[in-house]
Amino acid sequence: MAVKIDKKIKGYNVVTPEDKANVQAGESVSRAKAEAELPMADVIQMHEKIERPEILIGSTYKIKSPLVEHAMYVTINDIVLNAGTEHELRRPFEVFINSKSMEHFQWIVALTRIMSAVFRKGGDVTFIVDEMKAVFDPKGGYYKAGGVYMPSLVAELGSIVEDHLKTIGLMHDPEMDEHQRALIAEKRRAYEQGSKKNADATPVVVIEEDIAVTGEGTSFPPSATMCHKCNNKAVVIMDGCATCLNCGYSKCG
Repeated sequence: MAVKIDKKIKGYNVVTPEDKANVQAGESVSRAKAEAELPMADVIQMHEKIERPEILIGSTYKIKSPLVEHAMYVTINDIVLNAGTEHELRRPFEVFINSKSMEHFQWIVALTRIMSAVFRKGGDVTFIVDEMKAVFDPKGGYYKAGGVYMPSLVAELGSIVEDHLKTIGLMHDPEMDEHQRALIAEKRRAYEQGSKKNADATPVVVIEEDIAVTGEGTSFPPSATMCHKCNNKAVVIMDGCATCLNCGYSKCG
C-alpha cells in the first residue's frame, strides 16, 4: 500500500522482530490495565438491540378466569445473558398469550407486543407488574382458587408476570421479621381459641363448616372477608376489630 510522505525524511530504522514483540507486549499490558480498571466493560446488559437467539427458555402459565369462557395460556420466554460466566443473567424477552376465546384477540395481541417491547428495552422492568395489577374491571373482579381477589383479567396477568420475575430473581418477596410472624401466629391462636370457646358454650348442634384453603395451604375461616393489603380472604373480627390472619393487618393498629 502506497503512503504519501509530506515531510522531509531525516533518517530511518529497520523494524526488527524484537521491536514488534515489544510493541505487542506493550499493547497487551495496556489492554489488561484497561480491563482491570473497567471489569464490567465486556458484560452484556439487556437492551433493545440484542438479537433474538434461535432458542429461548420459556415457562407457560394457565389462567382460568370466570370472565372468559376458555382458559388462557401465558408463555414468557427468557434470554440468558453472559452464559457460563459469573455475570450470567436471565431476563424476560417476549410474551405470548394463547386461548380459544377470540373476543379478546385484539387487546391480547396489543398487550403482548407492548410487554415484549418493554422487556427488550432492558433496565428495570418490574414496574410493569404494579401497572398491570392496578387495572380494575368496571364490571367487577373475581376470586381465584384459594380466595385471592383479582380486580381484573389484566391484573391476573400482572400477577403471573410477578411470579415469573420472582422465579428468575428479578423480584423478591418482602420478608416478615420475627416479631410480625409471632404476632400473626398469636392472632390465629387467639381466634381459634375464641371460636372453640363459643362452640363449647352453645347448647345446640353445630354443623362444622369447611375451612377455606389458599394456594399456600394456609386455612382460614369460611366467613373471612378480603384483606385490602394482601388480597386474601383472611380478615376476621377479633375483639371488635377487623384483623387479617394472613398478613396481620388490622384497622385498629
